[in-house]
Amino acid sequence: MKIQEAIAVINQIQADGIIERYATGGAVAATFYLEPVATIDLEIFVLFKANPNSLIINPQPLYDYLIERGCTMEGEYVMIAGWPVQFLPPTGALVEEALEKAINLDIEGVPMQVFSAEHLASIALQTGRAKDKARLLQFIEEGALDVEQFQSILIRHQLEEPWQRFEQQFLQG
Repeated sequence: MKIQEAIAVINQIQADGIIERYATGGAVAATFYLEPVATIDLEIFVLFKANPNSLIINPQPLYDYLIERGCTMEGEYVMIAGWPVQFLPPTGALVEEALEKAINLDIEGVPMQVFSAEHLASIALQTGRAKDKARLLQFIEEGALDVEQFQSILIRHQLEEPWQRFEQQFLQG
């Protein structure tokens, strides 16, 4: 069960025009910058192809495409090459920017689009769950962030106040 196989299928979905763009977020994306952590799924953020006749985004063509190719549904996941994959739309301006500015990586010959470390850290701060705060601390402790770029993202997305609280709670004294 290699992640490259799942990513190759996702690349094909994009090449076939079912989705406009994708990028990997969450724990899998963080492993490109940090020590690997256990995770059960692959979070793929996608821009769905817009239907010119509707303002509502319909993910059904994506699921139909995958089922026609032998993938199965398990709860909120689509099983692709043994990986539970969750397809998620951007949840706001920060995730939209992360998707737009995703970086291209190569995993043993398979191209993959991944959120930048700075966007992952900003999303972790914005989300604010305990596991996200722990991940943000990892990014800081491992020196995985371009501090200037991270600060720029925080300012653009009005995250200075949550950042100050985080600093006071975890980084001072």
